[in-house]
Amino acid sequence: MEGHRLQQIPLSQVKTPVYLVDEVLLERNLQVLDSVQKRTGAKILLALKGFAMWSTFPLVRQYLQGTTASGPIEARLGREEFGKEVHTYAPAYSEDDIEEVIRCSDHILFNSFHQFQKYRPVIPKDKSLGMRVNPEYAEVKVDLYNPCGPCSRLGVTLKNFEDQSLEGLEGLHFHAMCEQGSDTLERIVEVFEKKFGKYMTGMKWLNLGGGHHITREDYDIDRLCRIVSRLQDTYKVQVYLEPGEAIALNTGVLVASVLDIVDNCMKVAILDTSAEAHMPDVLAMPYRPGIIGAGEAGQKRHTYRLGGLTCLAGDVIGDYSFDQPLEIGSKVVFLDMAHYSMVKNTTFNGVKLPDIGIHTKDNRVKIVRKFGYEEYRNRLS
Repeated sequence: MEGHRLQQIPLSQVKTPVYLVDEVLLERNLQVLDSVQKRTGAKILLALKGFAMWSTFPLVRQYLQGTTASGPIEARLGREEFGKEVHTYAPAYSEDDIEEVIRCSDHILFNSFHQFQKYRPVIPKDKSLGMRVNPEYAEVKVDLYNPCGPCSRLGVTLKNFEDQSLEGLEGLHFHAMCEQGSDTLERIVEVFEKKFGKYMTGMKWLNLGGGHHITREDYDIDRLCRIVSRLQDTYKVQVYLEPGEAIALNTGVLVASVLDIVDNCMKVAILDTSAEAHMPDVLAMPYRPGIIGAGEAGQKRHTYRLGGLTCLAGDVIGDYSFDQPLEIGSKVVFLDMAHYSMVKNTTFNGVKLPDIGIHTKDNRVKIVRKFGYEEYRNRLS
């Protein structure tokens, strides 16, 4: 399904670089997520930190219950462009931040009892307040993405939670996953309940955070539904999940073009995109993105190192092989580029940001945003 849809993109109509999100694939993910909501009564929220392409919100809000924000700017986007529930959590709020967070949020989550006690007097009674806890257990292999690693700043540990007054708190939140399945969630929940289950008495909701790869093909949805239903029945609470990646997983591509080919020990194709600027997790994770029609180095007849447009020496996407030789002007289609790409890209080196577009249900390419010099200039002074 995915390959068939994405292979239909009319590349001859595409000016690069451009992110394209496929409407059919996005709606398929949303329907999977909605099936969990219907089976369990849980509410699933879009985590804007992973996917904030607001031109798709008219479709997304048909299925999901709201958005989660990491601070006042995302909260405002959720309020103004999505228009349903807004849940906001940040490691800390400044006094300026909290004013906008209060204005735009329905749920406000804190990272410490100090911040909770500081701001609670100024927060209206119609806002639901919660605390992020740290179960001190995770199975995330990459330290950069492990929210429960040693000395983590994220969430209150049991040692710092005990003996605190919970008056005014209506829910608890934990986030301990990254691109993982419901088997991992089950083990985390077991630890959470041993440590914090007794504090759920009288709470109204429990937020299981993000990192749930619910729309991945091999994800065990039945297990997730059992976990969620049991938690709701046991504690009489509303369960929330807030995936960002699962919403847009495998729904988008980044289309780039070959600008030049140089030879230094091997053929190096220089593209009009950049790992550093346009797909930063390729270097930070690191990982090797898939490309339509390409294989591992040496797997096919013609092998190239694909390099970016910046002056960073390590701006290299990886080594790939193709059945046919690349030429100047050849288009390269990187897979799974909808999440954590548009929200994290930069104008480093003044490299132009990719345009943003939609691959429509009737196989058209609709560009919804173009970028140029102004985006680089206006973020500087």
